[in-house]
Amino acid sequence: MRKNFGAKPWTYPQPVFIVGTFDEEGRPNAMNAAWGGIDYDDQINLCLSAGHKTVKNLLATRAFTVSMGTVEQLVACDYVGIVSGNKEAEKFAKAGFHAVKSEFVNAPLIEELPMAVECELISYDAETCHLVGRIVNVSADECILDEQGKIDPDKLHALTFDPVHNAYLAIGEKVGNAFRDGLKLKA
Repeated sequence: MRKNFGAKPWTYPQPVFIVGTFDEEGRPNAMNAAWGGIDYDDQINLCLSAGHKTVKNLLATRAFTVSMGTVEQLVACDYVGIVSGNKEAEKFAKAGFHAVKSEFVNAPLIEELPMAVECELISYDAETCHLVGRIVNVSADECILDEQGKIDPDKLHALTFDPVHNAYLAIGEKVGNAFRDGLKLKA
């Protein structure tokens, strides 16, 4: 038997996305955004309310990065989600983050978060909080690459958000092979 919870913003897993921007003076800022995902090969969607400093920045610069939150940076990732850049000018530094300008967009890569999606703004609707970005590049620090030069999820140690219990979870073990295991059922 199932229990009904009604309309809730609950899915599993929900990635912990850290959205990075520069303001008009080139100061970095970051925020934690749990609601987002990929919808086309080259687009990312996020739900970000208009009052965020990060949103004001990306509307001005038309660029942003989306870094994957990691277990090792859990405290800093949570901090940038609970402290407003509108009220704390040194939020990025207080999180212990260090910025390097992306080669592809006018937005910061966060040195402490080893994987990022670098994006240009396509659209933003302040009424629905719906942001769409065009993916220009994905970058990863060599420390999270495997022997074939691909991103190793075990080395990335990405966080997910549990919206039911307000908790962070680590990505788990490999349990199967995509686009292959299901072939067992194919006639």
